[in-house]
Amino acid sequence: MNDDRKTLILSGASQGIGHATVKRFSDEGWRVITCARQDIPPHCKADPNWTDHIVADLSQRESTRDFIAQANDIIGDGALHALVNNAALSLKSDYRERLGCLNGDLDAWREVFELNFFAPLKLCRGFAGALSRGKGAIVNITSIAGHYVHPFAGSAYSTSKAGLSALTRELAVEFAQLDVRVNAVAPGEIATSMIQPEYEELIPRIPMERMGRPEDVAATVFRLCGEDFGYVTGTEIFDTGGQHLV
Repeated sequence: MNDDRKTLILSGASQGIGHATVKRFSDEGWRVITCARQDIPPHCKADPNWTDHIVADLSQRESTRDFIAQANDIIGDGALHALVNNAALSLKSDYRERLGCLNGDLDAWREVFELNFFAPLKLCRGFAGALSRGKGAIVNITSIAGHYVHPFAGSAYSTSKAGLSALTRELAVEFAQLDVRVNAVAPGEIATSMIQPEYEELIPRIPMERMGRPEDVAATVFRLCGEDFGYVTGTEIFDTGGQHLV
């Protein structure tokens, strides 16, 4: 890939934190390759830096393999400078309850873990060569729910994110030999389409007394991928407005 721009690959780009992160990197002049279950709107396709979007369902193994192969074909012998594992899934039970340990269908648990935990691992492996050529950075989007019992997130989602936090540390050690840094960002309550009305009752528990914006998280992710954080690896930054402290 003959291009002087730095290159980002991001999963889960169609909305929320993923979409805001794409915009931040594009505004900074990066070339962006993304995937999501849905196509992106026409105005996004008009972005000259958002060069490639691949429709893929990373909860499905074959779709994940195809996405990695297609993205590597796009990169060719070029370098990848950042990988952001953002795609995630939080399922409810058939009765719209949080997917818990006692009531949760195990196939649903497997679907959550396939997307939230195994897909990031597969993408890290699949793009390791390109990331090494770019001396790049990986950022995994974890969650405050991986660090305490969240009232609404559900056990499957929370434990998958806790696993991703642990995976981030393991990846950091192994990928250091490739000159690739691996960190995580743990958002708190962020105003996206995933937020339901009941989340409003959590605002008094946030020291900054507001929900975060997707752009808040995007800014943290961007900085972690930059040279100012060139000696930081294996770290998880809480983008929570202080919620993780109380």
